[in-house]
Amino acid sequence: MASLADRVRGNGRIAAGLLFNLLVSICIVFLNKWIYVHHGFPNMSLTLVHFVVTWLGLYVCQKLDIFAPKSLPLSKLLLLALSFCGFVVFTNLSLQNNTIGTYQLAKAMTTPVIIAIQTFWYQKRFSIRIQLTLIPITVGVILNSYYDVKFHSLGMVFAALGVVVTSLYQVWVGAKQHELQVNSMQLLYYQAPMSSAMLLVAVPCFEPVFAEGGIFGPWSVSALLMVLLSGVIAFMVNLSIYWIIGNTSPVTATLVTQHGKFACFETGLTEPGWPRYGAGIDTVFLPLPPDFTGLRHNTQLKV
Repeated sequence: MASLADRVRGNGRIAAGLLFNLLVSICIVFLNKWIYVHHGFPNMSLTLVHFVVTWLGLYVCQKLDIFAPKSLPLSKLLLLALSFCGFVVFTNLSLQNNTIGTYQLAKAMTTPVIIAIQTFWYQKRFSIRIQLTLIPITVGVILNSYYDVKFHSLGMVFAALGVVVTSLYQVWVGAKQHELQVNSMQLLYYQAPMSSAMLLVAVPCFEPVFAEGGIFGPWSVSALLMVLLSGVIAFMVNLSIYWIIGNTSPVTATLVTQHGKFACFETGLTEPGWPRYGAGIDTVFLPLPPDFTGLRHNTQLKV
């Protein structure tokens, strides 16, 4: 009886973590899109803010004895930190250059790519039924790209790069937690400042710093508050996704975050200004049935 109670309690914790990640993931998509369109805040600078706030949040958690840092060899975290930079930068560039619908649907390709990586690089086996669910997911994304009335070729390049780097990153997060025997907070505590340092060097090469439109440029109070709020939510997203991967698997984590896209569609919000469903979103409905069917069946089989 005790083991059954422990199992129910454990499943409840995982369900709560999945739900929390789903909610904050939806929030940050709309908030970042709002910041890009209404304030024009630079992409890499916003990513740097996310990383710094994430590290500061973990520093506070450590001081409050919520977790105990563990000494880790930085050389083993170098690729993970680099992929973290690429994951956030490319997905933000995709969001900046695509509609929210296309941005979210393109991310559904993360599931097939993660399964491919785990199959060919880690010799992990997936059942035929799980592999078959990848067909409607892929077909849905292709149809959406073909019929999107606001198709942006550069946006799709960023989306594709984001999918590849995100898939590698999520697989490596799970592998590193297992290899180094650390929890989500202990791993992110070292990785976040490393990623911040990398972006700190890169930002001046690609974006203005002190001039207008730069991270230290003349921004309104409302813009700064929105950027800070985005950083706080990013901390919640990063921490929860690490926790999910550590307690389930990269595929489960990806499936949960992808279901957030359908919550976005349910709200009827598409573009900044965000009218109800109308011109521009109706074309997205065509690929939704196969895409959603694949995700739903994959979730039922995997989770």
